[in-house]
Amino acid sequence: MAQKREALGGRLTQAALLEAVKEGALLRLRPKVMTVSTVVASLLPIMWSHSTGAEVMKPLATPVLGGMVSSLGLVLIVTPVIFYWLRERELRRAEAAEVVEEAPAGTRPAMASD
Repeated sequence: MAQKREALGGRLTQAALLEAVKEGALLRLRPKVMTVSTVVASLLPIMWSHSTGAEVMKPLATPVLGGMVSSLGLVLIVTPVIFYWLRERELRRAEAAEVVEEAPAGTRPAMASD
């Protein structure tokens, strides 16, 4: 996000913020998918096994497998969306503060309740 801000001359827009969040999510896509796929590939044989010791390993493999798959969605979808919402809110507040600062001394912006 700092790189986007610098590229735009110190001012970050909502479109640039969205683009930065997408780039960040895509940057994390490959490592996260590789990690999850190796864990899933290693735990599936344990989940399907009926050999000796499988009754001990299945209860361990099931939550780890579910946690890895759910963390994939969390890291690639939920976290960027929440980050975007929070930063967008900060941008709106900063823009509103700029509008108030730029107003002439004797005037004030119209309020919703006026």
